[in-house]
Parts: sequence; structure tokens; C-alpha cells
Amino acid sequence: MLKYLLEKEFKQFLRNRFLPKFVIVFPFVILSIFPLVTNTEIKNIRLCVVDNDKSGYTHLLIEKIQSSGYFILTEITTNEKDAFELIEDHKVDIILEIPPRFESDLIKENTASVLISANAVNGMKAGLSSAYLSRIIADFNQDIRIELMSPGKQGFTPAFGITPLFRYNPLMKSLYNMIPAILVMLMSVVCGFLPALNIVAEKEKGTIEQMNVTPVSKFTLILSKLIPFWVVGFIALSICIFVAWLFYDFFPQGSLITFYLFAAVFVLAMSGFGLVISNYAKSIQQAVFIMFFFVLTFVFLSGLYTPAANMPDWAQLFSHISPLKYIIQVVRLIYLKGSGFMDMLPQFFSLLCLALFFNTWAVLSYRKR
Repeated sequence: MLKYLLEKEFKQFLRNRFLPKFVIVFPFVILSIFPLVTNTEIKNIRLCVVDNDKSGYTHLLIEKIQSSGYFILTEITTNEKDAFELIEDHKVDIILEIPPRFESDLIKENTASVLISANAVNGMKAGLSSAYLSRIIADFNQDIRIELMSPGKQGFTPAFGITPLFRYNPLMKSLYNMIPAILVMLMSVVCGFLPALNIVAEKEKGTIEQMNVTPVSKFTLILSKLIPFWVVGFIALSICIFVAWLFYDFFPQGSLITFYLFAAVFVLAMSGFGLVISNYAKSIQQAVFIMFFFVLTFVFLSGLYTPAANMPDWAQLFSHISPLKYIIQVVRLIYLKGSGFMDMLPQFFSLLCLALFFNTWAVLSYRKR
């Protein structure tokens, strides 16, 4: 009986003019464009310098800031009021104020101060731009110390340098952090929304009543609904892996077999959840809105934008029911770190429990009349 039900589901899927194209084109287009759009690196930061010293060191500092590639020097002025008017008018993003006697204090007193003022309406941009500028100034300070230090010169305070070593993503490219997350979101849309629309679409057409009068068990019927979208999920996943390799030269460092194993459990969990929504929804519109609400909630609880550890305790508790939380961790570990199956056992059992829970719920909530 399952064989004929699967044949019916696949034929119904392939006869649809929109769905096969959606499964192929949607991952290809989204994964080729969205990683570039969701890049968290901040560039083209508009900078205004209030130069009250006009010395050789200030010129060297300004040149070093410009050569970093992050900042666009909008204006150099000596009037602090004019600079703040520019930031009020949103013509600059950050101000660097260099005090009078900057070079003199640096040489004679071995110390000098500068002021950084950032427009924090956009908190992320202000924080990152301030961090970039602070790092450039720290490097400049280190260069000056080396230049002024001479053998036998007294009064120089010993210093040590810190060289950060970034593992698994040495260049700190946010692109490599976002691609796995976007890949997971695509799988959630394909394997969550499509099953949610499946049963409810048959309710609207009236064909579900014909299935209900057959001797097919609820388990067999739900299984016949799950398997096609399991296959569709693997097709979408393979397209995503290919696009990430083709456009960004980004390929998993770990085993593809392990990747597909976790993806299979995740697709099973999301498809089961979609079928639960489909069982309760009365119309396609209602199913879409309910699924959209839960997928959006899962995304924000997954740690995609902020780590789960930064969330309030009640939000961290709710994040345990989000399948996206575990699969995003898995995909990033496999892609960036090359982790093996044994390294991700907690995520595997969490996904497996969610898959069993949602699919059991889907079977029990289906009313066969």
C-alpha cells in the first residue's frame, strides 16, 4: 500500500507546475545572493577627523586609517562643533578628535589621548567601526613605540604584544559563518512549508476524504507524506552544497556522510512539524501564517543572529525546542571545523528526539474519519 501512496505523492508533486521549479531555483538563487547581502563586515565608514595638532604624526595616523580600506575620510576640520553637526546630519558615522600638542606629548611624555565619537543609532555599525578604529590606533601606537625606542634609552616601559590566532575561520569572514545558516533556513522553508501545505491542500480540494475512507492506517498515510519531502530536502541540500562550492569555494571540512546523516534527521523533524501544522490548519492561508510564525520563532531562538548564551534564561529554555538551533551548530562545526559524528552526539540526540516527537504528534493528530 505504501508503494502506491508514494507513487501518488510523487506524481502529484511533479505534476505541479510551481513546486519542482521552486525546489531547484529557490536554493540556487537565494544561496548565490543572500550570503553577500547578509555580510556583517562594516566598510565605507564615513570618518571626520578633528585635527587640532596638524603634526607629522597626525598625518601618518590619518594615512594609516585611510589605507585600512574600512574608512572613507569625509572631512578634516579643527572645529569640534562642525564635526558634530556633520554627525547630527548623518553625513559622517564616526569622529576622531586629535588634541593639541598630540605629537609633543607623545614624544616628551610617552603618552597622548585621542577621542572617538560614534553615531550609535545603528549600534552594530558604531561598535564595529569603533573597534576597527581603536585597533588601527593601537597598531599605530605600537609602531611609534618601536620608532622612538632606541638602545640604552631610559624610562621606556617594557611592553608585550598580543597576536590573535583565529582557528577554523582565520580570515574572520562573516560569509563563512552565514552560508551554513542560510543553508539551514532554506532547508527549513523547503522541508517545513511544503509538508504544511500538503494535507491542507487536499482538504481544500476534497481529495483527503477519498483517502479517509480507504483502509490505509494513519501511520502509513503520514509516512507517505513524509518520504517525498525527505527526498526533496536532500535535493535542495545538494544544490545548496554545490552553489556554496561554485560561487564561494566553500566546501565542508568534515565528512559529507555525517552532514547528510544530520540533515536527514533535521528534514524528518521539520517535515513532521509541517505535517502537524497541516493537520490543524483549515486552509492553505492559515497553514502558511502558522508555519511562518513558528519558523521565524525558531530562527530567532536558534542562535543565528546572537549566541543562545546571550539570551535571557527563559529564551534559552525555549531555544531547546528549536531544531534550527542544533542543525546550525552541526553545519558550522562540519563546514568550518571538520567535526566528526562523535563530537556532535548531543545535537544528534536532540534532533532525533524532536523528529520522533513531531512525527508521533503528526500521526496522533491526524483525524481519519
